Amino acid sequence: MAAPSPGPREVLAPSPEAGRRVATSSSSRGGLLWRLRDKQPRLGLFEIGPGHELHRLTCMMQAGLWAATQVSIDYPLLGPPTEEDFSEVMTQVQEGFELGTLAGPAFAWLRHSLGLAEKDYQASLGPGRPYLQFLGTSKSKASFFLSHDQRFFLKTQRHKEVRALLAHLPRYMQHLRRHPHSLLARLLGVHSLRVARGKKKYFIIMQSVFYPASHISERYDIKGCEVSRWVDPAPEGSPVILVLKDLNFQGKTIYLGPQRSWLLRQMELDTAFLRELNVLDYSLLVAFHCLHKDERGPGSSLVLRTARSVQGVQSQDEPGAQNRRLLPEAPNALHILDGPEQRYFLGLVDLATVYGLRKRLEYLWKTLRYPGRTFSTVSPGRYARRLYQWVEAHTE
Repeated sequence: MAAPSPGPREVLAPSPEAGRRVATSSSSRGGLLWRLRDKQPRLGLFEIGPGHELHRLTCMMQAGLWAATQVSIDYPLLGPPTEEDFSEVMTQVQEGFELGTLAGPAFAWLRHSLGLAEKDYQASLGPGRPYLQFLGTSKSKASFFLSHDQRFFLKTQRHKEVRALLAHLPRYMQHLRRHPHSLLARLLGVHSLRVARGKKKYFIIMQSVFYPASHISERYDIKGCEVSRWVDPAPEGSPVILVLKDLNFQGKTIYLGPQRSWLLRQMELDTAFLRELNVLDYSLLVAFHCLHKDERGPGSSLVLRTARSVQGVQSQDEPGAQNRRLLPEAPNALHILDGPEQRYFLGLVDLATVYGLRKRLEYLWKTLRYPGRTFSTVSPGRYARRLYQWVEAHTE
């Protein structure tokens, strides 16, 4: 597929009045009733209701995304995206702010190829119920949000990271076409938000790897190294939601049985692709969900799933064999693998850090600062190889 042209195509689109009306109703919705309805433990995950410092900002995001998605509903793409579609920038002006949609037609096509209905996407991200703020252990200065149903993950990004994502977008979409079961996180949109005459802020939207989250017991962010890769766990029985790191994973194993060979091959393909893009510092997200007895007992669907899985991995040399992996009958199946007793959520995220001069200098400094220890800033080839080896060592 052709790379995007250097100059963006600017499109100005009026915002539907309906978007504003829904935004107003969302501001008046009482946060207390929603909290009472939601019985999931939420320390570390906070509802952004009225009174929250980010409430006004997220209401703007919701109204803007509702209007932006309405454009793709009203004017659906009739064929694969063109070079112009990858470089399009649509700006919608609303009262007090403007929202930019970057490469909107290309992302609309990608969402369509994933079987994601635009109306569902709009309902999850638009006004109606407040976003959730996730306060985790990341050292990044980015802000992290989830849609109210936790299906979509929003993250603020620096402009240079956005430029890298958009430059790689055609190749990223091509990789997903070749490997529809790829572990790469599904990037669904890139946007900018400017309040009044302030500075533009950029954010991305992804399909959440940790969805559905209701039965997840443990979450990990893995980079395959040791420096700064420990998080103090929450006390036993605590409702605090933490994403742990590499050193917390010591002594644990991902038991996949016949699907292990599929996972290793897909990790090899995905990390090789990221190496070609010259990126590093991405993470493998891993979560555990214990399967119920009726899901893993004799005669259960697990027997059929295992049989199908064995058939799907008998010969990796056959054309298309890697794309015949078992998909559980569950929401977000692309990021789920079932083992004998556990369901695992797996996905590669944070794909925008390029190995440029700054990272090369950081590598030299960390080599002196942490002699004999492994750290995240290494060459893309070494990073890819090390993360693959981590998966190889921690799966059976």
